[in-house]
Amino acid sequence: MLDHVSIAIGALDRAAPFYDAVMQALGVPCVWREDSAIGYGARDAAGYLTIRAGTAPAGPGCHWAFRAPDRAAVRAFHAAGLAAGGQDDGAPGLRPHYHPDYYAAFLRDPAGNRIEAVCHQAEA
Repeated sequence: MLDHVSIAIGALDRAAPFYDAVMQALGVPCVWREDSAIGYGARDAAGYLTIRAGTAPAGPGCHWAFRAPDRAAVRAFHAAGLAAGGQDDGAPGLRPHYHPDYYAAFLRDPAGNRIEAVCHQAEA
């Protein structure tokens, strides 16, 4: 279980609309914003994410998976990310090779990081 994550983004102004959209789709609020960083979630809650202006990783970037409360949130995450400039890296759907109820979607953020939303619950 992650407590918090910081992701370096080369162009924070380009990444901000993407992260605002996908975090909102997952029900994670933006809690602060500065010229050099944006924070989502609450430090005393299930997890906290900071997007920071900095050197983005070379190559395929990093992979970050965010827990979604349900499958609808996974679909909303994917749609919001595409609408906000992300690139599709795996449409919403089951990934039974992980386990029978692993439902996920994958995007590439503006810096090339692989961003995932996953729900481990069966369809309601």
